[in-house]
Amino acid sequence: MKRSRRKARRENEAWPEDAAVETVEPGPAEQNETEEAAGWKTSTAGLTGLARLARLGAWALIASGPVIGVLALLSSSAPAQSAPKPQAAVKSTAATGPAGFAQLFVGSYLEAGEGTEKNLAPYYSGSIALTHPAGTRSALRTQVMDAREVSSGYWSVTVAVNVAAKSKKGGYTDAGVQYFRVAVQSTGSAADATSGYTAVSLPAQVAAPRSLKPGDLGYPTSRGSGTADPASDTAASFLKAYVAGQGELDRYTAPGIHISPVTPTPYSSIKLTAVQDDSPDSADNKVPGDGVRRRLLVSVDATDADGNTFPLTYALGLTARAGRWEISSLDDAPATAAQSKPSSAPNAQAPAAPSGAASPSGS
Repeated sequence: MKRSRRKARRENEAWPEDAAVETVEPGPAEQNETEEAAGWKTSTAGLTGLARLARLGAWALIASGPVIGVLALLSSSAPAQSAPKPQAAVKSTAATGPAGFAQLFVGSYLEAGEGTEKNLAPYYSGSIALTHPAGTRSALRTQVMDAREVSSGYWSVTVAVNVAAKSKKGGYTDAGVQYFRVAVQSTGSAADATSGYTAVSLPAQVAAPRSLKPGDLGYPTSRGSGTADPASDTAASFLKAYVAGQGELDRYTAPGIHISPVTPTPYSSIKLTAVQDDSPDSADNKVPGDGVRRRLLVSVDATDADGNTFPLTYALGLTARAGRWEISSLDDAPATAAQSKPSSAPNAQAPAAPSGAASPSGS
């Protein structure tokens, strides 16, 4: 077959004019072979394109490898999303529960007696035998004075009690304020949602806690009960407007100080009974220069509409301005000796007043 083609080619070259007329038609076998050759070429071209795509995909995969690795690392380190597990309740170490428990225990202890020991069972599980009649003593009022956690879940609570004692005639007399110390232990664990308490022993009666002496307060100078001193007169007028509704408060307060009166008005009149201040000289009744400050501790008798009189004490801050004293603060508590300093020099700055001086509510 190849020889036939070469022969035809030679003939065409030898007789070009006849080559246009005579054409060698391929036989069926030659046609099949030609089609197969053409088909192979087409398939090779297609495969070549696929190979290019495959190479490009491989290079893309190689280039994105670090990115995929970082994403995989982040996904593995992220916390797994699952249903939240219930957390164990943490028991509070606040003394509110033990303090309340101790108050109830002391009240029941004072009122219990022979035959009523079972009333103490909710508080104390130890054996107890009382020999005095029930109701010999009674707790009129109880108040926690101190509550300290001496170790984890174990408190020492001191309770003040206004005790009424039963007399032989059957009536009750005021036995004064007495103090009892109770050791209270928590009966719950850290995982409990609620805690119970128990007393590890019966109450112990103790002495009263120490209190401040009058000398510890920062008002060394007494002004008496008169109003000859301009500072005392301003304080008295201010308190009459504050709790008795007599006059306007703005008349006696420094600029920028806003104090609301007590409402409804609880008293009909006010009488000055004693004034103490932090000034070094009780004889000096002159109003100093602008800006000088003074602290006063003012005691009054307040009388209500029914004629009942009640003693009250107020801690006030005053500032001199334009030849007169003005109320610059209604203090939350009296100043101690450590807080107070003499303020006789002009423009002397007294220690910062408690929070009530900044925005006193008056209620």
